[in-house]
Amino acid sequence: MSIDMTMMYALHDALRRELDRVARLTETPDGLLKATVTWELFTTYLHVHHTSEDDTLWPALRKVVPETDLALLDAMEAEHSVIDPALAAVESSGPGDLAENVAVLRDRLTAHLRHEEHETLPLIAATLPEEEWARFGALHRRRVGDDTARYLPWLLDSAADDLADRVLNSLPGPIRTAYRDDWLPGYRTIRVTSGPADTSTGS
Repeated sequence: MSIDMTMMYALHDALRRELDRVARLTETPDGLLKATVTWELFTTYLHVHHTSEDDTLWPALRKVVPETDLALLDAMEAEHSVIDPALAAVESSGPGDLAENVAVLRDRLTAHLRHEEHETLPLIAATLPEEEWARFGALHRRRVGDDTARYLPWLLDSAADDLADRVLNSLPGPIRTAYRDDWLPGYRTIRVTSGPADTSTGS
């Protein structure tokens, strides 16, 4: 049985989508960006994702990969380390440097996601024991915790139909029902009411 990385790719797609939205929000009045649901959800789930990788995924990989691949894991950790300062720069931005700081964040994060997908995910598929992948997933879910009702609709907002179907079909029936009947309508409501420049709700 091979490792299923559907959720990983779905999350990377969601982060790219939110970066696009954040970039559009730089045109709003000073202070609005940081108050929007877009910024809150983006930063919350990016933090969950990267800290879960740092705490479980990279250490587990270091135990099993060839020594020649350790430099790749060093690079993953180094790339994570420059994203937090970029987030902080956006948080502290004024009207004169907000767009520039968002552009730096976007460049750093998209480059990292691309690097991870091209080199690290194939390495994970080839070397990581399934139980360690499951442990990473369990920690990620535990850190999302009670916020699953927002996380799942956020994850699948604007996702391609085939990707959304794969994610939903991997989940228990009661979760799919809650997503369809309660979580998705609630998510659409908070996106529509979160601010005049932040009205995209997906499909």
